[in-house]
Amino acid sequence: MEEKNPLATTTLPGVQPSAENDRAHSGSITPSTEPSTVERHVILVVDDSADNVAFLSLDLQQMGYRVVTATNGEEAVSIAAAILPNLILMDISMPRLDGLGATRQIREIEGLREVPIIALTAFDTEGFKRAAYDVGVSGYLTKPIDFVRMHKLIALQLAPGAAE
Repeated sequence: MEEKNPLATTTLPGVQPSAENDRAHSGSITPSTEPSTVERHVILVVDDSADNVAFLSLDLQQMGYRVVTATNGEEAVSIAAAILPNLILMDISMPRLDGLGATRQIREIEGLREVPIIALTAFDTEGFKRAAYDVGVSGYLTKPIDFVRMHKLIALQLAPGAAE
């Protein structure tokens, strides 16, 4: 099996963040010589569905974020420990190690205790929400994902002083 470089980010062929996208989302164009705050943020997207990973990754890359992906909880813990992402989008229902177990393990890693983790799940019950917040998630989004709400939640979690 080919070893995956956890620091590698990819974009779809022919798709690059555009100045028009920057204007639409931030109100101004960031000079290309100095990366914006968004471009310096690395988001780990964790989901066992290739379609979900693709949709989320493409959307976040178009917003200017650097994206790294994992397809299960075990991979998420390993990659998170290696790259120390700024934020994690964590699917809850996955094989091997689910998102709750992965979040619990990530919270035990010194450099990751304060990293915002946003749960992504089809389960919209109080019990699931409580379980997610009990293991340390910072936010909770239900599928299908409302991208406008996701962008606002990510921006809020990444705002200076948000983790304090």
